[in-house]
Amino acid sequence: MTRRSKVTAILAALVLIVSVSLVALWANQEDEEPVTILGVWTDAQEEQFEEVLRGFGIPFDYQGTAAQREVLLSQVQSGEPPDIAIMPGVGELAEYAAQGRLEPLNGLYDAKAYGPPWSAADQTSGPVYWVPVKADVKSIVWYRAGNKPTAAPAPLESWCIGMSDDGASGWPGSDWIEDLVLQRSGPKAYGAWALGREEGEWTGDPVRTAWETWGRLLQQNEQAARRALLTDHRGEPDRNGLLFAGRGGCTLEHQGSFARSFYQGKSAGLTDSAALLPEGPYEQRAHEVTGDFAVLFSDRPEARELIGKLASREGQRAWAAFPDVFSANSGVPPKNGPIGKQITDLLTGPGVRCLDASDVMAPAVRDAFYEATLLTMARAAEGTDLGIPDLLSDLQRVQKEAQPRTGTGLARVCSGP
Repeated sequence: MTRRSKVTAILAALVLIVSVSLVALWANQEDEEPVTILGVWTDAQEEQFEEVLRGFGIPFDYQGTAAQREVLLSQVQSGEPPDIAIMPGVGELAEYAAQGRLEPLNGLYDAKAYGPPWSAADQTSGPVYWVPVKADVKSIVWYRAGNKPTAAPAPLESWCIGMSDDGASGWPGSDWIEDLVLQRSGPKAYGAWALGREEGEWTGDPVRTAWETWGRLLQQNEQAARRALLTDHRGEPDRNGLLFAGRGGCTLEHQGSFARSFYQGKSAGLTDSAALLPEGPYEQRAHEVTGDFAVLFSDRPEARELIGKLASREGQRAWAAFPDVFSANSGVPPKNGPIGKQITDLLTGPGVRCLDASDVMAPAVRDAFYEATLLTMARAAEGTDLGIPDLLSDLQRVQKEAQPRTGTGLARVCSGP
């Protein structure tokens, strides 16, 4: 081989080596691309959640926003959804599943740790599209420690109510109506209504009587109704919770377990809601529960591994170690103290649980529900007729126009028989 040939061969070999190295480097960079996560937690809770994620050893890029529904829809429509999305409720998630946009979660975590109604389907055979990574219980009433209320309905001025919210004003009103439907008519009627079945129409007796009962409560005091309509559910101006804000001398708050995070360490007790609901007392038929559910839009191995770690017993224990974070995973021990144990038992112990009805509904139905509760309270504040029959007829029309959701596993709202 001539000298020139040898030089040419050496150069070719060097080019090949460099090319292979660049390909390997590019592939490695692709492997290290962070898992993108869109979630609901911001500020201090965002920092806590990211601390948990860092413990998994998987690169991630977390975006927290109060407008996660709108942000997710925009990303999906642009063809760039996150690898993982975490949203309250399963209304939108069921639609994404029906559109074939979600990846099944079967086999990524111990499904037996999540009993009904948290599981989306038969975990051993049907596809599972979401898993709760944070849980809260409703159908409870908070009160200042040492001032437990008597087991009798309270007047409107005793209730700390705020209907305003950054993302979806009106949902606190939907909680009242949902709880009344559940405690007055039971889980079967509640579930049929939440899922939009024919026997659960908005104009039917369970929903109509519950709405009328709530309306009569609002009509007791126009000033209190007006104040509730204009108040943020977290309290104003510092958002440290309505129960301790001293607004109008209220002493009770019909709110989920997440409300404790607003109380800034102040001591509060909780009790079942049924005895205190308007025109009760009622039998406590079940507890309404809500959760933040994680789904996969990507089949990347890193994303699958991360969501599996987050839903695992170890991941949920790490997340629930923070104050005011609760899990639906039965392997997570109760928090210290009677309140923590009480909430954990309501989330995973014996008893009937039903998913928040508005969280289950199709987005168009849910939004119309929120608007109707705001309109009801506004009319009560003005001292005008509430117009409940027309409101419910309009909601029934929206329900019929909503696209049926099939193939999602969303067929059960309540646990128990």
